[in-house]
Formats: sequence, C-alpha cells, structure tokens
Amino acid sequence: MWICFNDGFVSAVQHRDQPGMLMVRARRKEILESLFPDVQVIEGGSSDYHYRVVVPNWLFAQVVGERISDISYPNFKDSVEDGELYSLYHQFWQLHVAYQK
Repeated sequence: MWICFNDGFVSAVQHRDQPGMLMVRARRKEILESLFPDVQVIEGGSSDYHYRVVVPNWLFAQVVGERISDISYPNFKDSVEDGELYSLYHQFWQLHVAYQK
C-alpha cells in the first residue's frame, strides 16, 4: 500500500517473516520518525527504500486513522509544504490524470 501524507510518502507491506507485522518503508527518515516516534528506524540495506520500520498492523492502522481524523485542508497538494514532495505529488497527480483518460 502506498500512502501519500502531506509531509511524506510511505509504502507498507506484510513483513515476510512476522505475521501481523508490517514493514513500513520510506525514502526519507523524517516521515517514519514522525509517524512512529517510539520505533527504531532501520537504515540502509539492499532495499530500494533506505528507511523502514517494523510495526504491528494495528499500530499502522491507528496512525493512519489519526492522520485521517486530522485532515483540515480543502486541497491536498496545497497542504504540502516541502517543495520536493510537492513536485513529486504533482507528477503523480499528472500521471493519474492521464490514467483517468
């Protein structure tokens, strides 16, 4: 599952060896630290995502649910303050417009 938050992007998948646990991956460490302040961020490795955490499914669901409850903006892209992230999301949005047609 890919999730675009207004302060970062994450990818979540079932952990290969730990049932009930998810591997939540990110390109930037800060988003994982923001989402999971009490969880150790794993860095490096041969993965295409340089940063990751291992968390229970319920914790990920709780964090995402809290983010949903906190939505206060009428336009998602305009709520993104990081310029590089905004550019990434704008490109993603453009690809979705093309896909829609």
